[in-house]
Amino acid sequence: MVTNFWVTALAAVAVVLIAFAVGASRQLHRVIDIAWGLGFSAIAVTTFVLSSGHGHPWQRGIVTLLTVIWGVRLSAHIYLRSRGHGEDPRYEQLLSKAKGSRNAYALRMVYLLQAAIMWFVSLPVQVAQYDPGRPSWWLAAGVAVWAAGFFFEAVGDYQLARFSRDPANKRKVLDTGLWRFTRHPNYFGDACVWWGLYLIACGSWAGAATILSPLVMTYFLAGKTGKPLLEKGMEERRPGYADYIRRTSGFIPWPPRKA
Repeated sequence: MVTNFWVTALAAVAVVLIAFAVGASRQLHRVIDIAWGLGFSAIAVTTFVLSSGHGHPWQRGIVTLLTVIWGVRLSAHIYLRSRGHGEDPRYEQLLSKAKGSRNAYALRMVYLLQAAIMWFVSLPVQVAQYDPGRPSWWLAAGVAVWAAGFFFEAVGDYQLARFSRDPANKRKVLDTGLWRFTRHPNYFGDACVWWGLYLIACGSWAGAATILSPLVMTYFLAGKTGKPLLEKGMEERRPGYADYIRRTSGFIPWPPRKA
């Protein structure tokens, strides 16, 4: 498994270096967001190959399939959403701090940092594939949580994309569908996906020990680069957002409060 950790780290770095080459050539570093899901997929597939003869075939296949489905869908969604747009304001703000080459700064502070996060968050996916035991109820529980999370993320993204395409909704707030129960159904779903993959890994003590991985992902989604950055300045851009905040759960789905 130690060899697997080294090789998957190299796989994550390879994905982000390809993304960096594209981003630097186009001066559009938001390309790393497209590579995010593909990086996790590459780690899962690499582990699937290296764990042959070690882990249970069914568990290896299911964990890899779930990770790849999640990663490819997310990357495709971000690619379609970002076509024709300029640099992401988050990266523009970050790169404005560069004292030298913006590309070199982006490589250190965006690409390689995200490669490290990819590798760490994916530890349950890697460890679960080396579990030689027969799949247990942990597998069923993990798949159920993953499915719920995938539903919230995919449906939430679809509802937001459909809402945004209508010019009549400019400066309006999406507060229907899943967005009626949480201001970030896609981020909540993303967190659930990784808690589901963690539960699958809990069939072994080594897998249970990777609990920091889903905790880190949830922290970034709910408290660091996800929800807080997205909501920054939203009240100025969308007049009804302050009221939306008052009546709608910030992360975990919950019935809306009455006005």
